Amino acid sequence: MAVMVGKEAPTFSAMAYLKDRDDFETVDLEGLRDKWVVLMFYPADFTFVCPTELVSVAKHYDELKKKDVEVLSISTDSHFVHKMWNEVELSKMYDGGLPYPMLYDAGGRIGAEYGVFDQESAMDGRGTFLIDPDGILQSVMITSPGVGRSAKELVRQIDAYQYGRKHSGKVVPADWEEGSDALDPSLKLVGHVCDVA
Repeated sequence: MAVMVGKEAPTFSAMAYLKDRDDFETVDLEGLRDKWVVLMFYPADFTFVCPTELVSVAKHYDELKKKDVEVLSISTDSHFVHKMWNEVELSKMYDGGLPYPMLYDAGGRIGAEYGVFDQESAMDGRGTFLIDPDGILQSVMITSPGVGRSAKELVRQIDAYQYGRKHSGKVVPADWEEGSDALDPSLKLVGHVCDVA
């Protein structure tokens, strides 16, 4: 069954490399309830676009933590390979390496549940999933391998979802940024969005 926005995100446990402890630890999605979670699948360690994406998110990690967001990067590479990649390359791109967990998706089991595992390559594809504190999937973005995702857009999207959660009944228009107005959906707004947006 495919994952769907508005439905509960599939739970999982996976071994991860955690740079801040320089250790391996099992990460359990269920244990992150009450937090926002960004689940960021990527094809492989020691590749081309993937390090730029992961480092881009690392540069925004302190900002995301202040918003009560946990980031989990995940690929079919083992936690041992994650450690080596972090030490050999990522730590040169971002001082000290990635500050968030790097999960091992053994055999693509988790990627298959989220619809990003590719049987032919035996790798996870490029997919970002935003899960709210209740464990509900709020956003899914799956892209082809050749183009990296924007951490700035990810932060903007999180701000918008958090705003919507705090302001029940409001809807957030395209390109909304923190501090901007949202919309009050009503029959009066139908055909008149141009007057307020």
